[in-house]
Amino acid sequence: MFKAVVIEKSADGVQSVSVRDVADNQLPKGDVTVRVEWSTLNYKDALAITGRGPIVRSFPMIPGIDFAGIVESSQREDIRPGARVILNGWGVGEKHWGGLAEKATVSGDWLVPLPDRLTSRQAMEIGTAGYTAMLCIQALQREGVTPDKGPILITGATGGVGSVAIMLLSRLGYHVVAVTGRPEEEAYLTALGAKEMLPRQAFTTPGKALEKARWAGAVDVAGGTVLANVCASMAYGGVVTACGLAADMSFPSTVAPFILRGVTLVGVDSVMCPRDRRLAAWSRLAELIDPVKLVEMTSEIALADAIEASAALLDGKIRGRVVVRMS
Repeated sequence: MFKAVVIEKSADGVQSVSVRDVADNQLPKGDVTVRVEWSTLNYKDALAITGRGPIVRSFPMIPGIDFAGIVESSQREDIRPGARVILNGWGVGEKHWGGLAEKATVSGDWLVPLPDRLTSRQAMEIGTAGYTAMLCIQALQREGVTPDKGPILITGATGGVGSVAIMLLSRLGYHVVAVTGRPEEEAYLTALGAKEMLPRQAFTTPGKALEKARWAGAVDVAGGTVLANVCASMAYGGVVTACGLAADMSFPSTVAPFILRGVTLVGVDSVMCPRDRRLAAWSRLAELIDPVKLVEMTSEIALADAIEASAALLDGKIRGRVVVRMS
């Protein structure tokens, strides 16, 4: 038996969630079983647990889109028992039982080795949010956005993706401008490396097709009107990486930024990202991450607290990263 957060839905469509014991023989099919040491609570996990978003595709479901742990058993030659591994995405926590549990059985194709410089806890302090932030930064760099080109705008700055993006971009020498609806967190964002702060309200109402050209690059987690306004205010040749829809799935923009300023909009997906890019992202994260700042941006909860923390996360009461400790 192992403990897990389990989401269930009754015949009349009512969702319930609890932390309970699950038998090993109920684990889904997979060729590798991992003893989970640490997981995280992400925005998508919180949507699934609270039922505020249509994340879960089948029931019962164990949520948790990522985890880090030790291989307990393996049917594969290339993954040995005792190996430390990380999982991010691949529909885990949505279509396949996920990481908010003491044990997980998955396809070995979904696992990447834990970098030598990181502990399992640090890997989850980074988590899918930090890994996504790294994918966005690598996309900016592939498109030629260097520190001398101008400032980088980060929306959702106090969230997981935003916090890690600020830390990494600052360490790489970029001038980072943070967009947040929480002005009381200015000291936190400054400590991470943000040089300027802008209120979220400046981006949430419909603006002009083109605004004053300001940003060389951007990392957007919001979507909707926020993303449209970000694109409208990019400098000539600017690059926007879009990786989230915390505000809205829509994109009420015009083609003006793209055909008049040569702006590039790059979609960043962490769920089905190819293995070579995953390995490259985790390798760079191990090199660049500041372990002290990482701890400062992270709060720790027990598995039993994940349900209550999910509502708090969606209500904007939690900043940075949340790691979930297994017993």
